[in-house]
Amino acid sequence: MTGDWVWDETLFAGAAPYYDRGRLPYAPTLVPVLADVLGLDGTGRLLDVGCGPGTVAVPLTPLFGEVVGVDPDPGMIGEAARRAAAAGGAAKSRWVRIRAEDLPADLGTFTVAVFAQSFHWMDRDLVAGTVRGMLRPGGALVHLSDLKGEPLGVEGLPYPGVPYGAIGELVKEYLGPVRRAGRGVLPDGTPGGEAAIIARAGFLGPERHVVPGGQVLERGEDDVVASTFSMSYSAPGLFGPQRDAFETDLRRLLRSCSPTGRFCERGPSTEVFVWREPSVSAAAGARG
Repeated sequence: MTGDWVWDETLFAGAAPYYDRGRLPYAPTLVPVLADVLGLDGTGRLLDVGCGPGTVAVPLTPLFGEVVGVDPDPGMIGEAARRAAAAGGAAKSRWVRIRAEDLPADLGTFTVAVFAQSFHWMDRDLVAGTVRGMLRPGGALVHLSDLKGEPLGVEGLPYPGVPYGAIGELVKEYLGPVRRAGRGVLPDGTPGGEAAIIARAGFLGPERHVVPGGQVLERGEDDVVASTFSMSYSAPGLFGPQRDAFETDLRRLLRSCSPTGRFCERGPSTEVFVWREPSVSAAAGARG
């Protein structure tokens, strides 16, 4: 990671039940785009590293013969298993509570490995190298994130926008001015530079795809509360005995911004980077 921050098991303590409802969805056509780009046909194996509650892996399950999600948070693993069962994919999926640094963990080889806004929480050089060794020749590493810097105005929408700035200030009132992350802090936020790290691990690429978002999302007060508690920097476990007081103040703030308790925002586009594991022939050609 960055600076003196060290991962600990409280990073998302209490966040799992809020994650699915609170987090903004990926772009609506992400699954068919990935199916086309990766040539998915219902066979092969997917490894979702830092799978959370199965946000990406569960919808992709029909496109693989087997899906394996790994995450260190027991709540996230439990939510992923529940979602997979509800979607009818329990027989084709497996959810393993381990840190990415503990891979390969005898999980076998995979056609595709995906990191969906999770790579920055790991020892990235170690994990990228390990995952490359777990991919079959010609397999793909896929890095997903919301498209940064995208203008997503709420002009003309029926309800006010979510007051993220005011929510952030309220979090600081309770937790202090420096971003919290588990038992530590991240004064400079999470690290970037993923491309250099993945390239250093020996992957070829990347191919970049932007899957359009922009869909209008209507959000209720409970959705915004869930969004707040789904974030690492405002996970429920960070508030200790002040958790209920914080939620009361958060709901008061939301009602002051929208007396109806309704908000609108636009869903972000999804940025997809596809990196390829060199095939045996390609690697031999590069050495020659």
